[in-house]
Amino acid sequence: MESGYDILVIGGGHAGAEAAWAAANLLRAEHKADQRRGRVAMITMDPARIGQMSCNPAIGGLAKGQMVREIDALGGLMGLAIDATGIQFRLLNRSKGPAVRGPRAQADKYAYAREVQRLLRTRPNLDILTGTVDELLVENARCMGVLFSPRHAGGYMKMNARAVVLTTGTFMRGLMHTGESQTPGGRIGEAAAQGISANLAQLGFELGRLKTGTPPRLAAESIDCTGLDEQPGDDPPLPFSELTERAACGLAPKHFPQLEQRVCWVTHTNETIHEAIRANLDRAPMYNGQIETAGPRYCPSIEDKVVRFADKHSHHVFLEPESLETNEVYCNGISTSLPADVQETIVRHMPGCEQARIVRHGYAVEYDMVRPHQIDATCMTKRITGLLLAGQINGTSGYEEAAGQGLLAGLNAVRYMRRDELVRFNRDQAYIGVMMDDLVTKVPVEPYRMFTSRAEHRLLLRADNAPQRLTPMGRTWGLVDDERWAVYEQTQRATRALRDYFNATPYDGRRLADWIKRPDVSEADVLAKLDGGLSALAREPRVVGALLSEVRYAGFIDRHHREHARVAKMEHTELPADLDYAAVSGLRNEAKLVLNEFKPATLGQASRLAGINPADLTVLAMTVVGR
Repeated sequence: MESGYDILVIGGGHAGAEAAWAAANLLRAEHKADQRRGRVAMITMDPARIGQMSCNPAIGGLAKGQMVREIDALGGLMGLAIDATGIQFRLLNRSKGPAVRGPRAQADKYAYAREVQRLLRTRPNLDILTGTVDELLVENARCMGVLFSPRHAGGYMKMNARAVVLTTGTFMRGLMHTGESQTPGGRIGEAAAQGISANLAQLGFELGRLKTGTPPRLAAESIDCTGLDEQPGDDPPLPFSELTERAACGLAPKHFPQLEQRVCWVTHTNETIHEAIRANLDRAPMYNGQIETAGPRYCPSIEDKVVRFADKHSHHVFLEPESLETNEVYCNGISTSLPADVQETIVRHMPGCEQARIVRHGYAVEYDMVRPHQIDATCMTKRITGLLLAGQINGTSGYEEAAGQGLLAGLNAVRYMRRDELVRFNRDQAYIGVMMDDLVTKVPVEPYRMFTSRAEHRLLLRADNAPQRLTPMGRTWGLVDDERWAVYEQTQRATRALRDYFNATPYDGRRLADWIKRPDVSEADVLAKLDGGLSALAREPRVVGALLSEVRYAGFIDRHHREHARVAKMEHTELPADLDYAAVSGLRNEAKLVLNEFKPATLGQASRLAGINPADLTVLAMTVVGR
């Protein structure tokens, strides 16, 4: 049998969901008059697991929250889904500057997956197909489709496509570890995808292997929170999406937050736990040779923490509810692949968890990935045109990193089909651009995670200005629909009115615009000074906060532009041979180690060292100029 679609998306995780959403939206807008054209299909092993949160039931965080705002500004679905299903919203780093603040939301993970599935079902030109793909159809170095094996039907179907987006997550030859126990699969209860790895290798792709992990889940009623520190959400909370609660723009108002809000709790490990871990390292897959692949350095397992940070006698553990529908509590901070009996010991010795019952043990999962030097920053593979890769197959970790790649891959799949120029984000345009540039220039040896420190332009890439940066571009490409564009235009008008108000209103012998620059003036102080004649939208905290950032950091941003221009001209600037990089303030520890090992002669040489990012080069340039 044969069938065909314009775009095929393989995989239903966070990358696959955004890719399918973007492609379906673009083709739906192009073929409004004929819904039989512009067809997209998502192929997944289990449609009920689309959008599932396999690990931490949360969206956003430091740098990751900025990414979700970018996805939303470009018409993506992640912000909409978390706003509808969040059970705690917090702005991290609130006491610091807006460049490093990160919105984060705890999700009801089951409601979140259902909302992603609901959103995808609203696109009539998107079909969800159940089955597996073990082979790509390639002719003359061009991907022409896949061999599709429908679930329960038997046999194979040739499925043609004009572009294919591959988002396999942790499923390519996935192998789960809990102590000595090994089970094939990409996550609990789901089989591994075995054939696609061999097919990619046969096509000439260089594969790698990575590891990630997850902690045990506890029964909420078995935890005693009496003596634990409480971690509440923000009141009032700020949503991720520009479309959430925009009644001032004429949209139908939606109550936000929609779900009951919950607190999290903080406990910790102790020396008794650490002793038990050290005594059982011979049973830990990471340390007995059972797992040889690299895991995420910035999200290590508890056994890795105990070994690497032997001087620390305690590590924080955040007890986070996973859903309003179940009693599951996620133990954020003790990801582990230790045997079940050791996990019991760890949990029972954490304060408040002495009687805790584990409802699901933690495990590690190994999986295949395609080394990302084989893709372009557009997500298109260099070896085979019409084939785009997104998510953990490219060596990243995290829902947000996957979703950002998925949106870009979905956009470029359609642009490739149309023979339009493919889109690449610059590092000064978006965190998505930083991520893609890092992936294709510095091959990850561990799962890649986004941090604000990776972005040398982080003053420009704030969460509060994502719509200003990206929505006009998204509108040009067709990602931003009329509703979102109307919200953007009205928000811009409100921002201009607010700016004029600040400039025209006298205060304390000067202007209000001068007063709001003072560091001791809070956002709440400013909101209290706003005139009732301003529109409701102009008085909205999101609008006020974004304008405050723009006004207060204008001088820093100007200086940033000058410094970056100077770095660009300093390719041949010599670095002192006797410079001790360990003593250079502002350099990351990784950069200090690499620079002291290689002792580059020039800034240009330093820029090409693995482990050196543009933010490090800015620090080096300032150090050299200052000597």
